[in-house]
Amino acid sequence: MSRNRVADLVGELVAGPAEQLGLEVVDVEYVKEGAHWFLRIFIDKPGGVTLDDCQAFSRLIDPMLDEADPVPHAYHLQVSSPGLDRPLKKEADFHRFAGRLVKISTFGQLAGSKKFTGRLLGMEGQEVLLETEGGVVRLPWQQIASTRLVPEF
Repeated sequence: MSRNRVADLVGELVAGPAEQLGLEVVDVEYVKEGAHWFLRIFIDKPGGVTLDDCQAFSRLIDPMLDEADPVPHAYHLQVSSPGLDRPLKKEADFHRFAGRLVKISTFGQLAGSKKFTGRLLGMEGQEVLLETEGGVVRLPWQQIASTRLVPEF
């Protein structure tokens, strides 16, 4: 089973328990680092997550993951905050974080570049709207490889 498929299955399994605790599953990663496999689940909530939130969520999902057994190897479970530079993964994220500064990478060149930084304006249809120094750029949703918030202080 592919790493992405494991991450997708785990994401589906833990979405309900996250909601029970008032949390959002931002991202799930299943990666091998050295000789060890890691299942990383990034959670968030308005105002940010605490260590207590991470521990409570980990305790809730650990037996569920053992029972469902979606991971083909022994692994280390890690639950944490996505950080100030959290990734935007879902269409709802692009609406929720409109007005924030973001960095976007695309799969191929668009408007002469693969990397864009600017103020997120939201989505219109299947395009992400980004206000850059050069004006408003429309990026097709399917062409976006990654998007992260840029912390502003």
